[in-house]
Amino acid sequence: MANMTPGTSTPLACVPEAIPASERSGHFALLTRLFGETARGRRDVPNGYAFRFDAESFEDVARFVALERLCCPFLQFVIELSPNAGPLWLSLTGPETTREFLDVELPTRKDRSV
Repeated sequence: MANMTPGTSTPLACVPEAIPASERSGHFALLTRLFGETARGRRDVPNGYAFRFDAESFEDVARFVALERLCCPFLQFVIELSPNAGPLWLSLTGPETTREFLDVELPTRKDRSV
């Protein structure tokens, strides 16, 4: 991928090959489990979504972020941990059409909005 200079935007495009082949299927299985089953809620944020997880999902969420940032360099990830083992929030944001991209790419359940 070409280097991006400060002030330029990163293209809204995934590069699945950026995830090592030996980890790719496990990563996509984790993605499916996290967003299709484990997420407790979803809320709209500017240019993306924030997903709520139980605190004990931290290691899975961190593992997801570590690999996902390789294949989707346009995404910004913010992990927010609440005190006293409260919920974990993962925000995924990016360029203007990121929310539409996430709607297509993530296996989220529509009944989990908060």
